[in-house]
Amino acid sequence: MKKDHNYFMKKAFEEANYAFYKDEVPVGCVIVYENEIISKSSNMVELLNDSTAHAELIAITSAQNFLNTKNLNKCILYCTLEPCLMCYGAIYWSKIDTIVYAASDKKRGFSSYNLEIDREIKTISGIMESESKDLLDKFFKKIRD
Repeated sequence: MKKDHNYFMKKAFEEANYAFYKDEVPVGCVIVYENEIISKSSNMVELLNDSTAHAELIAITSAQNFLNTKNLNKCILYCTLEPCLMCYGAIYWSKIDTIVYAASDKKRGFSSYNLEIDREIKTISGIMESESKDLLDKFFKKIRD
């Protein structure tokens, strides 16, 4: 099986679906190093009663522990929703090279800010975008009913 952006985003969606059924905002994340998943997570804000327990932050910590380093050079972060500013800061500080995300977050996503940083972080968006939007819409409809 070819491991491409769609393959890894599907794995992030497995995490997002897990979050959905745990009544968390359905965001999933995987981190890939040398074409292998080294960490994965979903949002755990409600479970941990922690507003910083975003999928990306948990996955970053797990990847750093797996590689036994704070620097995640040559890693790719896949996320079902555009990372927020807090998560983008963690991506920057951990030295992740590439972000691939499904759906944009017009209100809270990092791209809505005019950020000037001292290194390039490659960004690819729109991979499985409609599936991400559908899952998020389904979740927010569920909690509002």
